[in-house]
Amino acid sequence: MTVSPVDKVDMLRFATAGSVDDGKSTLIGRLLYDTKSLFTDQLEAVEAVSAARGDEYTNLALLTDGLRAEREQGITIDVAYRYFATPRRKFIIGDTPGHIQYTRNMVTGASTADLAIILVDARKGLVEQSRRHAFLCSLLRVPHLVLCVNKMDLVDYSQEVFDAIADEFASFAAKLDAPDLTAIPVSALNGDNIVGRSDKMPWYEGPSLLHHLEHVHIASDRNLVDVRFPVQYVIRPQSSAVLDYRGYAGQVASGVLKPGDEVLVLPSGLTTRIAGIDTADGPVDEAFPPMSVTVRLEDEIDIARGDLICRPHNAPAVAQDIEAMVCWMDESAPLSVGGKYAIKHTTRSVRGIVKALHYRLDINTLHRDEAASSLGLNEIGRIRLRTTQPLLVDEYRRNRTTGGFIIIDEVTNRTVGAGMIVAAS
Repeated sequence: MTVSPVDKVDMLRFATAGSVDDGKSTLIGRLLYDTKSLFTDQLEAVEAVSAARGDEYTNLALLTDGLRAEREQGITIDVAYRYFATPRRKFIIGDTPGHIQYTRNMVTGASTADLAIILVDARKGLVEQSRRHAFLCSLLRVPHLVLCVNKMDLVDYSQEVFDAIADEFASFAAKLDAPDLTAIPVSALNGDNIVGRSDKMPWYEGPSLLHHLEHVHIASDRNLVDVRFPVQYVIRPQSSAVLDYRGYAGQVASGVLKPGDEVLVLPSGLTTRIAGIDTADGPVDEAFPPMSVTVRLEDEIDIARGDLICRPHNAPAVAQDIEAMVCWMDESAPLSVGGKYAIKHTTRSVRGIVKALHYRLDINTLHRDEAASSLGLNEIGRIRLRTTQPLLVDEYRRNRTTGGFIIIDEVTNRTVGAGMIVAAS
């Protein structure tokens, strides 16, 4: 059986970001409502609450504000996820908080996103949070950015207002690594340019938001060149019918695997060939990200969880000294030089020590504070990390899976930081 990326309906993960009250919840509610992705009872409940509050309209923001209220009561995972689909594509929305104290949650929501929508209130223009969220999206290598200038109805659908905000944002984004930027004027409350083009802004000649989400090209964002297959589990059935079966299960991080391909196993350095690739639905002729598969090899090699399968002449760096950008997520203790932590990288777990803090980054001004001695909650900086065992890494800009890691407090077992590898040796 051959499976190719075009055989399945594409799935787009996107995150929404913006300042408080810029209309993120209303935008998501409008997308769900206009694509008919709501159950009747959900819509009736929102209409009833809107009427009870005295709203003169159906307040679609209530579709996600329920979770937002839960977050304000102290729930740990502060990113609300919503799902919907159109005939062209499936979507997962990550509604990330706008407050500065939730920077860590913004990082969580955007780390797996293919696209980020940055909302700006047309009346206020770009604010500090807008620039901060754009920088975080750039840092996290989100391939596509959409600037949604919302509440255009409150500025009389002015082209001058939209152009000024779009130009200012484009000049700021030029300082960042933002390969694809699109600006769209919208009114989430009225549905202008959300699902269909609005006749109230005839001067705007671009696509509606949904049309852009459906057609933005994400297939080329995947790294199909560098084969990276971290082994998660060794499958060795005890059944007498399959005594000779030995497979290595995991998720393809990048590249394409096919039976007959010559592969290199790290850290042992032994080479062999792929005998077959199995899935829950049976054997396949190729595997590509983000498929979860079991790989069978022609030779019996000692492979364990944390090992990695790649190409002989295209291997990741085997490194113990790592330069990385880190977002600190722990409110109880800061990151400091000399701190010892557990490091989780793909399926491999090691211990590490912070050898140096090069600088702390002000994500509003992009200023580097080289005199900083620690990183507090939600702060971002560049560190040098030394691990007890080698990690099999790529630069984050080349591979978000093998280039990212999390930092864990060994005492509390709590995730205290997220890292993006800049260089390794």
